[in-house]
Amino acid sequence: MTVPPVPAPATVPAFTPAPASPPARSPAPRPSRLGARLPSFYCPLERDLVHPRAKWVEAQAVEWLDAFGVYPDPVERAWGLATHSADFSCRIVPDGCVDALLLFTEWNYWANAVDDWQDSGSEEVGTGAVVDHGVRLLRTVEDPGASVLPDGPMTRALLDLVRRTHALLTPYELRRFVEGTRDWLLGAAWRAARAEAGIMPGLNDFVAMGPLANGTRFSLTWSDAARGDRLPAEVLCSRALTALTDAAGFVVSADNDLFSYDKDDDLEPREVNLVNVLAHQENCSPAEAVPLAVALRDRVMVLFLTLRARLEVGADAELRRHLAALGHYVAGSITWQSRAPRYASPRNRHELPLAEARFAIRFTDVPAFTDALGVAGTEPPDVPALASWWQHVRD
Repeated sequence: MTVPPVPAPATVPAFTPAPASPPARSPAPRPSRLGARLPSFYCPLERDLVHPRAKWVEAQAVEWLDAFGVYPDPVERAWGLATHSADFSCRIVPDGCVDALLLFTEWNYWANAVDDWQDSGSEEVGTGAVVDHGVRLLRTVEDPGASVLPDGPMTRALLDLVRRTHALLTPYELRRFVEGTRDWLLGAAWRAARAEAGIMPGLNDFVAMGPLANGTRFSLTWSDAARGDRLPAEVLCSRALTALTDAAGFVVSADNDLFSYDKDDDLEPREVNLVNVLAHQENCSPAEAVPLAVALRDRVMVLFLTLRARLEVGADAELRRHLAALGHYVAGSITWQSRAPRYASPRNRHELPLAEARFAIRFTDVPAFTDALGVAGTEPPDVPALASWWQHVRD
């Protein structure tokens, strides 16, 4: 995202990157390296839930964006709204307090603007810039009076978000949100560092650190806050629930790497994502790596469903709602991404997003990894960063 320059001390980099040079566009968008269609999605969860106030939330969020001038021109505004951040927010939080949901939605539009800046491919957006901005952003969330970001539309919008977040969340919820923000920024910095070094990480490193950029805990804090649920720390931070949350984050991350692949396939070196990591490891094309990514993703989905069912046994109403919310996060993310022009008509192929762009996705009731009898495998994969989650099913 391009933000007009603002005066700032020489030691403080303004969030004012130069726009990336647009790639050459042919009359017909070039085909995806992943093939003509995305693979089928194994997701035996309810997928069509959405908050009843979704349209109102979207209208209010867009009004907020325009009031702060987050997007400097109509083109940037079109691409910002093409994220469909309101749809994402209202699908993973399909019930609860609308004020909390609106604030969460505005956070998502703002965070996607930062994400687009990080992924712009501009020479000015190196690892150093991503890390420096991330640290300043995090300190601003924790202490809005620290004054470590230069003035400008993005900073003023951020300060408004932070002020309202501090007023709405309890101290413990705020701490959860800060930790979720830290996950997002650490994951983004790690990916940026690998890309800048031209090093495609190994699979275990990627699955351990790459999904942090999803900001799973960033999102789930708002899900609980909107419902007014406040799980005790010993429950929320238990090893089993932590593993379940990480498993949900991995599935959402893997799905995002499929939906967003075309958006960043013009970058060199190649984007650090699950498909490219597997293609590098197996010395194959991205299309040939897709079945490998899906098989790994589906194995974790089965673990997620199995462990969630185990934790539901004897759970109180509040924990059950939290477990259900994890399912909304996984399923809602698929529906949102399939309908977001940000992914279905990516910027490296289109001057402007196509409002009606959609993925023709398919669902399956069978995981990608099954034996000859059609029975899903239940053993952990040979990936230590994932395999440790399986112990909580056997405990």
